[in-house]
Amino acid sequence: MAKKHYLTATLPDGYVKTIGPTTIPFTHYWRIVAELANGKTEVFWGHAKSLAEAKGKQAAAADAAATRGWRSYAFEVVELVKTRG
Repeated sequence: MAKKHYLTATLPDGYVKTIGPTTIPFTHYWRIVAELANGKTEVFWGHAKSLAEAKGKQAAAADAAATRGWRSYAFEVVELVKTRG
């Protein structure tokens, strides 16, 4: 049985997200910060098993922006680091 561990993502704005415990080999964390039409902000996030998989969410973000009428959005991907376990 694989040993469980924690993964940590640190985004450029200083936000830190820890995931786990998990045995799944996630490598990247993605985040979408959307400014809605009413001026509010909504955050969507997830983790992926490769950089390519994480970057694939960017196309989905563009589609969501058009469909949902977001004023703007920021899409970010950072590498996950094994932190403990």
